[in-house]
This record gives sequence, C-alpha cells and structure tokens, in this order.
Amino acid sequence: MTIAAQRLAGGRTSRRLNLQLTRLKSLSLLSSGNGVVLFTFPEFDPIALDLGFVQVRWYGLMYVAGFLVGWFGMRARANRAGSSLTQEQVDDLVFYIMLGVILGGRIGYMLLYDLGNFIGDPISIFFIWEGGMSFHGGLIGVLVAFWLFARRIGLPFFDVADRVAPWVPPGLGFGRIGNFINGELWGKTTSPDAPWSVMVDGVARHASQLYEAALEGLVLFLILWAYSLKPRPRMAVSGLFLLFYGAFRFLIEFVRVPDNGRYVAFDWVTRGQIYSVPMVIAGLALFFLAHRQGKEARP
Repeated sequence: MTIAAQRLAGGRTSRRLNLQLTRLKSLSLLSSGNGVVLFTFPEFDPIALDLGFVQVRWYGLMYVAGFLVGWFGMRARANRAGSSLTQEQVDDLVFYIMLGVILGGRIGYMLLYDLGNFIGDPISIFFIWEGGMSFHGGLIGVLVAFWLFARRIGLPFFDVADRVAPWVPPGLGFGRIGNFINGELWGKTTSPDAPWSVMVDGVARHASQLYEAALEGLVLFLILWAYSLKPRPRMAVSGLFLLFYGAFRFLIEFVRVPDNGRYVAFDWVTRGQIYSVPMVIAGLALFFLAHRQGKEARP
C-alpha cells in the first residue's frame, strides 16, 4: 500500500472513530415526569473500523468474540484428565462449528424469516454483513457439523454435543449485542416511565436484544457451565441447553416485535415461539432419558 493510500485509510478510520465517539456522547439521559431516567439509543455506526480496502463491522466482531470464547473454553476443558477430546480435535471441531453456524444461520434466516426477499434476490443470501442470522437455522447447521465431526473421529454424537453445549451461550450473547449495536430486532413499545425503556426514534421500547443477551447468553452459560463441571449422563447437557434456550426464547418473544410485524396466531404467538416449543420438548426428553439411562460421558 502506498503512503498516500495509508494516510487516506488512516484518515477514514480517524473520522469514523470520531463519529462513533460523537454518537456515544449523544447518548442522552432524559428524565420523565416521575424522575425515571430514559436512555436514548445512540444509533451506532455498524462499521467498527474502516481501513479503506476493507470494513470491519461490529456484527462480525461479535461472532469472532463468541467463537474465541468457545474455542478457548473447550481447549481448557480438553486438558482435564479423561477428556474425550484433545486440544487438536477441539481446533478442528471449532472449524466445523463455524461453517455450521454461518451456513445454517444464514440459510435458515432466509428460508424461515425472509423467504420473499430470497426469492426476489437470491444473491442476498451472501450478504451476511447486513445481519440476518437465524438461531434455529444455525442450530441445524451445527448439529450437522457435530454429526460429521463425530463420525470422523469415531465418537458418539452426544459426546461431541455435550462438550460444545456450555460454550454456545457466549456466542449467542455476543450476537445479541451485535443486534443491539445494529439497531435491529427491537422489542415492543413500553411506557416511557418504565426503568427498562430505551428511546428509539422518539419511541420507548424494550431492549429485547439485551434481554436475550442476558438470558440466552450469560444466564444460560452459567447454568450449563456449573452443571457440566462434573461428569453427567450422555445427552443431559445437550438436553439442558435445548430446554433453557427454548424457554428463554419463548418468554422474550412476548416483548419482541414479531418477525415481519405479524403474529402467527391469536395475536400473540410468534414464529420464534413456534420454533422454540419443539426445542423445549426435545430438551426435556433428552434430559430425562439421559438420567434414566444413567450412562456418563467423559468430560
């Protein structure tokens, strides 16, 4: 890169960082008549870093952060005595998972939530940087990745799934923070006097992305991490993940704006809730079946 190009890229980066700081400073704290502090969404720039020849987006950085936490966490546990996976196998597994998350998440979103746009513009399926990743599609992609990897190294499917499950929530949490930064997937309107309200374009809303980051990310991670510290029956950790994720997602859908602004039934049932119910049922079935069989998998 020439000196002139470097200066140009540096100037763009500097201007963008200054713009980010200006927007953050515009995060006003308003006061309602009841003395409740109202947070105003600052409209973050989705581009974290502009180098001229490439743009680094916050949404992508959140995915990277999630993969790194899961990767280092699984490598740390692979050091435990009697682990069913080596650190080298964890490295390979993370690559399989990355492909499953990205391909499954994007394809699932286009087919489940944005089919009209996909039919009108099939190329849009590759525009991952614009956001639009389905957890349920990503889950299917990851399950396929588990199956391929387990078959390759000769382990039972759930020995792999149980090792990975505790490290999925951090990625989910970071992804929801990315949604918040992108200003997408907002919750329903709420009272401006509510302490949890966030002002978005002059309208008080639930920050449902942050609710999901807290429940599906932090809380679910703590549950699974603590439960999996000791050897558990095969399928139990995976079942617990499905059970709690499905339950948390079902509950948060009550304060989220439904996809495409339309309910599926009864003016309150959303697609996310319909997709989550089978997860809760499957999670319960796996958990109880695991404890009934009582066959412990290696840590």
